[in-house]
Amino acid sequence: MNYNFDEIIPRRGTNSIKWDKVADENVLPMWVADMDFKTPPEVIKALSRKVEQGIFGYSIIPSAFYDSIINWWEISHQLILKKEWLLPVPGMIPALSAIIRAHLQPGDNIIVQSPVYNHFFTLIENCECNTVDNHLIYENGNYQIDFVDLELKASDPQTKMLLICSPHNPVGRVWVREELEKIASICTKHQVMVVSDEIHADLVYKNHRHIPFVSVAGNYDLVSVTCGSPCKTFNLSSLPVSYVISKDQEILKRIEKILTIQETTTINPFAVEALIAAYNQGRNWMEELKEYVYANYLYLKYFCKEYLPNVLVSDLQATYLVWLDCHTLGKGSDELSKFLFKEEKLWLNSGTMYGSSGEGFLRINIACPRQVLEEGLHRLEKYVHKK
Repeated sequence: MNYNFDEIIPRRGTNSIKWDKVADENVLPMWVADMDFKTPPEVIKALSRKVEQGIFGYSIIPSAFYDSIINWWEISHQLILKKEWLLPVPGMIPALSAIIRAHLQPGDNIIVQSPVYNHFFTLIENCECNTVDNHLIYENGNYQIDFVDLELKASDPQTKMLLICSPHNPVGRVWVREELEKIASICTKHQVMVVSDEIHADLVYKNHRHIPFVSVAGNYDLVSVTCGSPCKTFNLSSLPVSYVISKDQEILKRIEKILTIQETTTINPFAVEALIAAYNQGRNWMEELKEYVYANYLYLKYFCKEYLPNVLVSDLQATYLVWLDCHTLGKGSDELSKFLFKEEKLWLNSGTMYGSSGEGFLRINIACPRQVLEEGLHRLEKYVHKK
């Protein structure tokens, strides 16, 4: 490998949410979706050049910003975009918030497919809408969409939107074209808008392929938008930047109006530089990252099979967040997470953060040096075996 993902980079004392949220230096944090790897050196160099300039005045978004997004999606996902289809936004949550407020009214229903990214619930509540849960179907470590239930809930006249996570966090699924076509068909029939959060689109493994929802929606009489970002791929969460993709200019204008009302139109110029450098020069780093993370996943599966046979590891098709089925351990997710933290200083996410259907599960972040992963798994093993 050309990049050293085994390097241990001390992060305590750097105001890291992951490492500094609690004062206890013995805690091993493997919770929040934040990698313990340096971003690509090309991104660091681009940001260093910006710093060396020494002037941090008002900035415009250059054409290179749009060009890099267009080139990235064409090469990575065989999706042809145009500049006028892109609306820059300072982060994924502000983008989703503006989309909801631009198209829905307080009291409208939004469908989510839990267990799902926990901020979806907060976001919907903040927009004064109602969450309607189309629970995913779980069987033997794999998840499927319950299309019968989806159709039922989409048919409610109060339901105006489906918010999908593609690829899915936390269960690691990559939705195939047939599944996305079914979603599009159902939502077209019932005039339900589809919003696709594709922040994990680039972190797809082996024989799986990410299908942008915008490439499916064009075949239907369907209102939809797709949201993308380099932040998860290149570990840029403190430089929030995202973009909304839609061929419909009226949709983008409505979203932009809400962004203006929310005072969330300005993107940090460092985030702009990071996106350009990552998309133009970071592909080799990303490919090696995926090899490393997937090897971590295979090690985790081996470890659980050998030493934690009662913990079922869900199939990881995408993301660096692994979903662990801990039903047989005899404790609920919240209690299990609490005791792991208290007794072994291991910080994992409780499955119930992602909805009631997450009960019995834990989420572990494996985007870390192998040595860190091994330590975390040994702590988990120690807790399980002493019970």
